[in-house]
Amino acid sequence: MLQHFSYKPMFAGVNLPGWTFSFFYQNQRYSGDYMPHGTINWDGETPSDEEKVKKMIHELMTFHVYE
Repeated sequence: MLQHFSYKPMFAGVNLPGWTFSFFYQNQRYSGDYMPHGTINWDGETPSDEEKVKKMIHELMTFHVYE
């Protein structure tokens, strides 16, 4: 489970071109950029089970940004 998930627009007052996010997963901090078409660009390391984590991020972003 992702802990302390947070996101914000890349540019103030605009939802495009994407969002930056950060969270803790298995006691390690991860961050990156979430693009409007769903691509995730990681800053630094990627989680060992990246596909599982990407799915959780997509679900959170769909809930928070698109609804």
